[in-house]
Amino acid sequence: MDLFSPEHLAVIALTVAACLGLGLAVRRDPGARWVTWAMRGLAAALVLNEVAFHVVHQLEQGLSTRGDLPLHLTDAATIAAVVALWTRSAIAFELTYFWGMTATVQALITPDLRRGFPDHRFWWFAVAHAGVVLAAVLLAWGLRRTPRPGAVPRVVAWSLAVTALAAAGTLAFDGNYMFLREPPRGGSLLDLMGPWPWYIASAAALALVLFWLLDRPFDGRPERRRARVGDDRKDLTHAR
Repeated sequence: MDLFSPEHLAVIALTVAACLGLGLAVRRDPGARWVTWAMRGLAAALVLNEVAFHVVHQLEQGLSTRGDLPLHLTDAATIAAVVALWTRSAIAFELTYFWGMTATVQALITPDLRRGFPDHRFWWFAVAHAGVVLAAVLLAWGLRRTPRPGAVPRVVAWSLAVTALAAAGTLAFDGNYMFLREPPRGGSLLDLMGPWPWYIASAAALALVLFWLLDRPFDGRPERRRARVGDDRKDLTHAR
C-alpha cells in the first residue's frame, strides 16, 4: 500500500469517521447496554482479525520467527485494547490509550505495508490499527475513562518491557521487531530521528514527551483529583 494512496487515505478517513461517530454516540449515553456489546464486539473483531491473519499467512507462505511473532508494539497494543474493551481493566486502558494515540496512530499514517487492497495483509493492517485507535478514543473520550495518577511512569515501564522482549526476539531470530534493527523501508517518522541506533533513543524521548502531553488533559478531571486525595489520605494514615 503506497503512502497516501486512495486506499490508504480511505483507511484514515474511515478511522476518523468511526472515532467521531461512535465516540460521540458512546459519550452521549455511556451507560447504555449497547455500549457494552459494542466494546466487546470490537474486542472480538480484533481477536478474530489476528487469528485470521496468522491462519491465512501460514497457509499462503508460512509464518516466520523473523517477523511474525507477536513482538511488535502493535501486537502489545492490540492485546491491551482487547483486555481493556472486555474487562475495563485500568492498566489495560492506560496502555491502550497511550500506545494507541502515539505508536498506532503513527503506524496508521505511515504504514510499513508492501501489499495493498485486497490482499489479506491490507485488511489485517486496517482492522488492527484502526481498531486500537478506535478503542483508545471510545474508552478515553466516549466513556470518559481517566488514567490514574502515575500512569505515564507505568506505561513507560511497560513500554521498556515490551521493547526488551522485541530486542530479544530481534537478536534471537535475526528479525527487526519494533524496528530496532532498521527503520521501515516505506518511510516513517523514524527517518527524521537520525541513523541507527540514535533513532531508537530519539523515538524513546519523543514517546516520553507525547505520553506526558496526552496525560495533561486529564489533570482537571474530578476522577483524577479524587484519586490524588485518596493517595494523600493513604500516605497520612501510613505516616501515623
